[in-house]
Amino acid sequence: MNRICVFCGSSMGYQRIYRDAAADLGRLLAESHISLVYGGAGVGLMKVLADTVMQYGGEVVGIMPQHLVDKEVAHPGIHKLHVVDSMAERKSMMISLSNGFIALPGGFGTLDELSEVLTFNQLRLIDKPLGILNINKYFDSLLKFFDQGVSEGFVREEHRNSLIVSFEARSLINKMNTWQPVAMGKWIDDLKAESQSSR
Repeated sequence: MNRICVFCGSSMGYQRIYRDAAADLGRLLAESHISLVYGGAGVGLMKVLADTVMQYGGEVVGIMPQHLVDKEVAHPGIHKLHVVDSMAERKSMMISLSNGFIALPGGFGTLDELSEVLTFNQLRLIDKPLGILNINKYFDSLLKFFDQGVSEGFVREEHRNSLIVSFEARSLINKMNTWQPVAMGKWIDDLKAESQSSR
């Protein structure tokens, strides 16, 4: 992977651990010669991440819709800022430019981006690793929701397990480098069989 897209908050969060984790990831990306693709903001964890990548000599590419640029939240100092027309176009470009994805703590926007990549991988529209950096156990409740989806028959276990989770950035990237996509044919055939058996 030479480009990783990071989804994270435009807020800092209340605890210092989140800012430290964003900075640690930014330094690791730069030192590993992995370019950062992100939402282009100059606020919150997004700013900490981008600033740290650049501080250690890494490349930063931002993608932001025009309406957010107009609100003056774009980072003025990154190497490249792609200005797009919509949030949907932003996500599409993030996905196309990146070899893998990491979610740091964030809000609804982070959840939206995480869910889209999960779904695209499930449908084999893309085959790119997605990791969660579970700082301070921030994502534990979401992961329990995914587990409940498996236990209730709405999420396939292999898709749940394709989501890579770690508390430490280097370990997460190492796992992402060995990730393999779930074979689509098998689970589609299983769905057809389940539908036929329920008739």
